[in-house]
Amino acid sequence: MVTLLNTGAYLVNNSEIIPDTPGPEGGQALAAKAGRAIGKEEAARGTIAYDILAAHNTSGNMDDLKVRFDKLISHDITFVGIIQTARASGLTRFPVPYVLTNCHNSLCAVGGTINEDDHMFGLSCARKYGGVYVPPHQAVIHQYAREMMAAGGAMILGSDSHTRYGALGTMAMGEGGPELVKQLLEQTYDIKRPEVVLVYLTGTPVVGVGPQDVALAIIGAVFANGYVKNKVMEFAGPGVAGLSADFRMGIDVMTTETTCLSSIWTTDDTIKEYYEIHGRKADYRELKPATVAYYDGVITVDLSAVRPMIAMPFHPSNTYTIEAVNANPVEILREVEQRASVSLDGAVNYSLQDKIRDGRVYVDQGIIAGCAGGGFENICEAAQILQGTSTGADGFTLSVYPASTPIYMELIKNGCAATILETGAVLKTAFCGPCFGAGDTPANNSFSIRHSTRNFPNREGSKLQNGQIASVALMDARSIAATAANQGRLTPATEYNGPRTSHRYFFDQNIYAHRVFDAWGKAKPATEIQLGPNIKDWPTMSALTDHLLLKVIAEIHDPVTTTDELIPSGETSSYRSNPLGLAEFTLSRKDPAYVGLAKEVKAAEVARIDGQAPETALVELAPVLASIKKDFPQAAPANTGIGSVIFAVKPGDGSAREQAASCQKVLGGWANIATEYATKRYRSNLINWGMLPFLIEAGELPFTNHDYLFIPDIKVAVENKNDSITAYVVKAEGMCSFTLKLGDLTDEERRIILKGCLINYNRV
Repeated sequence: MVTLLNTGAYLVNNSEIIPDTPGPEGGQALAAKAGRAIGKEEAARGTIAYDILAAHNTSGNMDDLKVRFDKLISHDITFVGIIQTARASGLTRFPVPYVLTNCHNSLCAVGGTINEDDHMFGLSCARKYGGVYVPPHQAVIHQYAREMMAAGGAMILGSDSHTRYGALGTMAMGEGGPELVKQLLEQTYDIKRPEVVLVYLTGTPVVGVGPQDVALAIIGAVFANGYVKNKVMEFAGPGVAGLSADFRMGIDVMTTETTCLSSIWTTDDTIKEYYEIHGRKADYRELKPATVAYYDGVITVDLSAVRPMIAMPFHPSNTYTIEAVNANPVEILREVEQRASVSLDGAVNYSLQDKIRDGRVYVDQGIIAGCAGGGFENICEAAQILQGTSTGADGFTLSVYPASTPIYMELIKNGCAATILETGAVLKTAFCGPCFGAGDTPANNSFSIRHSTRNFPNREGSKLQNGQIASVALMDARSIAATAANQGRLTPATEYNGPRTSHRYFFDQNIYAHRVFDAWGKAKPATEIQLGPNIKDWPTMSALTDHLLLKVIAEIHDPVTTTDELIPSGETSSYRSNPLGLAEFTLSRKDPAYVGLAKEVKAAEVARIDGQAPETALVELAPVLASIKKDFPQAAPANTGIGSVIFAVKPGDGSAREQAASCQKVLGGWANIATEYATKRYRSNLINWGMLPFLIEAGELPFTNHDYLFIPDIKVAVENKNDSITAYVVKAEGMCSFTLKLGDLTDEERRIILKGCLINYNRV
């Protein structure tokens, strides 16, 4: 189904893979196929990814990229903070098209007027700075980008992790808000040239297999081993031609869950037709690798071997075939329970085996939604499977969210909407809530199957601190429909043997023309920004001091820590525009003591800044400071910042939301310590908020929770680009040294850390 090559390889004529075998035999084989000798570096320039990155790089050096994006996009959980940060840094206009969608906080019952205030803020900023404003319920962020923004060979930066439009020939990246701030200030996105991994598709999917099945098969094969981490996935091969545009986009959006940096696909007449349907024929560009292209790895996917998949709680990589689950339900659900115990820290009693009845697994809820599931083709095929059935009048429910109003309109016109509604299912407007815990929240102990993007703990809206937990498994819309037709009995869509009907899509441009506010190139600087009472400015943040004294106030030993665990999604999103208000939820579902401890330490830092003795605000500091003074007499309140730090094994998987870092910062956080960072975007968020992304060797830690760590001369170490930094655990018996590393930092990243945050760096 999915195989990984343990070396790099050459793709010749877009049809033959030649592994990068050492020695003359490998070179001779390549030369024979290519018709000439060719070096690895020359061949590396033959990828689609290289061509697009080169066209957008401003550094003149392809090893150290400084990228300018063509377009930007954000949603209503992120755009307020981004624009507020950019305003504080001197924003006067949007220099490139910037689209503000309203698809996360669009259920204003959650947060009341707070959410609608954010929407009006966005509309007024679009008017003032020359942006595009997409009102609530019109489209989820990524569907609007596909329909109206993507272009062959272009690059788009979005403040949402699933910013992926590679199937349409657009290299798109999801990053934290500060990276968009840089683009708004006409700065650059600075990265080392990423490695590129070939995803070589062969065969044709069997009937009943959908894009989510293919995506989950790939995620299950590459997540744990980091095969594509921070790399670009480039899709090619004969299997591409047999996939519709919707099918390709459904696979593509889920590449985020592999932890890759971005994605790009070969394009053809199928994609050309997609642009034509959407009235944007000129935006199509044929993309394919050069005659010889070198890749740093190869994932081969035999599409014909993929079977309906399910990603069991609590991660998209926890994959099984549905057939395997049905054949071995007790064994597999027990295995899932054991894995879940690590994520849940024993906070609740968790069981899935009670979902087995008469030897089959039954689920309580089905949802088809968002940028992954809400596409036209997914919903049409789900409707076909549901035709003439009933979802039942018992506990099972099915909700379907078309990803945009144009899709919704076409489902009404072709009858699929009526087919779905006749079964007892509910058809709703475009909304991202089911992906992050703000829509269709299930009951305690319920089991929900979803064609959405993630199934982390709490992503469905449950609260461990209240003793509540529900489970989410990811599946394709087709198998969700087959399960719904059986009123909750887990069923792969390959068991459906009914008629198959193809529906053609027609895009109605008038829907957006009548409702979307487009002021690109027509800014009105005199416009007054509409600020609601919950929209707050960022608090003042200090520059990096000569030395640091940090208290460890959270110690997380889970294999991976998600951004949802660092700052919960769901109802907390109502406070995304209020830095201090949102910070109250930091680590609330993982470590409820965190916020109180962070505030205690921050009080000492406030006292220090005000010229008072820090120990007057935090008595326990007195012996700590005295111990430090013995060995480091130069350390004094005037030059030693006091703050908090968390340790996590591998933090930052999941969402791009910057608040996972900024909430720590506004509560007095100075750093994270990790053995590895799960994603580039989380590490970038730390840096852009002036936090040190420390690394420590895996193994037994030299410190424990609530220990104080002293890091002398940290400012000089950052300035001098020191590779290793000596830190000390402050013990009653003396100072115990250990080593921290900062990893690769660009010169700009170092300056941001020294200034204390991106706002300080840009402030005149």
